[in-house]
Amino acid sequence: MISFPNAKINIGLRVIRKLPSGYHEIESILYPLGLTDVLEIVPGGKKVNLLLSGVPVHGKQEDNLCFKAWQLFHEDFGISPVKIHLHKHIPIGAGLGGGSSDGAYALKMLNAIFDLKLEKTALEQYAAMLGSDCPFFISNQPTLVTGTGTQLSTIKMDSLKGFFVAIVKPAFNVRTAEAYAGITPKLPEGALPALINKDIRTWRSVIVNDFEQPIFHKYPAIRKIKERFYDLGAVYAAMSGSGSAVYGIFDRNVKLKRKFPGNFVWQAKL
Repeated sequence: MISFPNAKINIGLRVIRKLPSGYHEIESILYPLGLTDVLEIVPGGKKVNLLLSGVPVHGKQEDNLCFKAWQLFHEDFGISPVKIHLHKHIPIGAGLGGGSSDGAYALKMLNAIFDLKLEKTALEQYAAMLGSDCPFFISNQPTLVTGTGTQLSTIKMDSLKGFFVAIVKPAFNVRTAEAYAGITPKLPEGALPALINKDIRTWRSVIVNDFEQPIFHKYPAIRKIKERFYDLGAVYAAMSGSGSAVYGIFDRNVKLKRKFPGNFVWQAKL
């Protein structure tokens, strides 16, 4: 079985408070993109075999979320070993959710391959065990996420239809732990679901990513990408997640490949 785990962007990201557990309460809107990896899972073998290609992914097999997805179902349902081939195209360390998407799609594929008959709610619960962004990719629709990122409410985002999006990621990554270390939680002004219903041209002044200020201070190159988007006519631009990727939303198709040499660039119509 083959599937195409996709990326996401954050439209607004508020870090509201740090919880006694050490996690943070957030508010954000996650929006799915057509930028994808390729994931193949085939039953067979005496043990799980994970093959990685494309964008280099470092670390042990046991730390990969696709392997962890198999491990969860193996422990609870006794599923047999599989062969996994993950071809990475979504940049890592970018705030685009590529790893979370891979893990969530692995759960959905294993559910189908082994006929586990798990419904969406159950799959979201398993996805939450893999990571805070993973449950979003089960339904994979525009979603308001709150709490620690695992409380989901599907929302309509018709206002983006007809616009174009561009992703630019510099050659370096930003670690999530590093981003949170520089953040100061605060209560937000206005709720995101209300703010996104305003004209998209007003978003620039009202919808913010709380990670931007500390990350821009440490990595001025990321701030310059956002500024460049506005110079090129973006109606809205922001860093996605904790970075390092920045996206711009345009009301027309602007060819940007040559505008950002040395960076990963991806564009599509929303």
